[in-house]
Amino acid sequence: MVQASDDTATAPHIPVLLSPILDAIAPVSGRWLDGTFGAGGYTRALLDAGADTVYAIDRDPETFERAAVWAGEYGDRLRLIAGEFGNLDTLAEQNDALPLDGVVLDIGVSSMQIDQAERGFSFIQDGPLDMRMSQSGTTAADIVNTADESTLADMLYLYGEERASRRIARNIVKARSEAAFQTTSELARVIENSLPRAKPNQAHPATRSFQALRIAVNDELGQLVDGLIAAENALVEGGILAVVTFHSLEDRIVKRFLQARSSEMPRGSRYQPEQAQDEPRFERIGRKAISAREDELAANPRARSAKLRLARRLSAPAGNIDGRKLGLPNFDLERLV
Repeated sequence: MVQASDDTATAPHIPVLLSPILDAIAPVSGRWLDGTFGAGGYTRALLDAGADTVYAIDRDPETFERAAVWAGEYGDRLRLIAGEFGNLDTLAEQNDALPLDGVVLDIGVSSMQIDQAERGFSFIQDGPLDMRMSQSGTTAADIVNTADESTLADMLYLYGEERASRRIARNIVKARSEAAFQTTSELARVIENSLPRAKPNQAHPATRSFQALRIAVNDELGQLVDGLIAAENALVEGGILAVVTFHSLEDRIVKRFLQARSSEMPRGSRYQPEQAQDEPRFERIGRKAISAREDELAANPRARSAKLRLARRLSAPAGNIDGRKLGLPNFDLERLV
């Protein structure tokens, strides 16, 4: 899954960092869960590599419709489950899948969703201002047309790391007073006019704002925190967790989660008391995130910002953790509706 940008709008649907995942988990066997099914790239690779069963979760009803043309090839080895990966432990239990030998999460919006103008994820193609992965609930148009200026600014800053958030929010409120936003191009134009002209090779000016809106509409970061905790609940001792992220907010949460769960959080200093360390629940596989190699980047430009982190489940009982300690922005999504 990827962020929307001008150079990825027509790229093929290729699973990102697939080879490093398969290399790290070989030989593949047992019960695996793909929490972000999308086009099914990871699911098919796991099945082809030897997984006994893959439980594939997605909240977008269109994903399983597209998979119907090939899913039958795998018979009972493939189980398609409608739902959110933040509840993957509950969904796995309901499908008699526990404990799991591995969980793969590819965070963010899928390439098919970006490429469908009618889904409203991309500013490159004009379409309705929607952005809902599940195709239900609050839309991006609902947010930009009703949230107050301060709330919009906070959302753009915290979820998009947009430093010009207040200027953009002010201009959004001004523009909607004349006519409500209905399309992606209308919003992109206001954002673009709020910022200096982009320099060559810079991202489109609307990139961060569209990211923020998409994350808010789908509660992507909250889902990520819940999904990591759910994976801890669902994995067997020795089970593998593989998470692919595409921007710093996501990667920060995954990194801090694995640090905390492997008892490797910073130890403190003379200015701050040392924090008590829990019994480790994961062992990190590799100290640093894995990025795409040059050959993968040449074949799949969507991989340029992707990072993979891997960990192996240990025997300590699962527990809970405060998302704020992992970098989850302190923002109440209820303010947007």
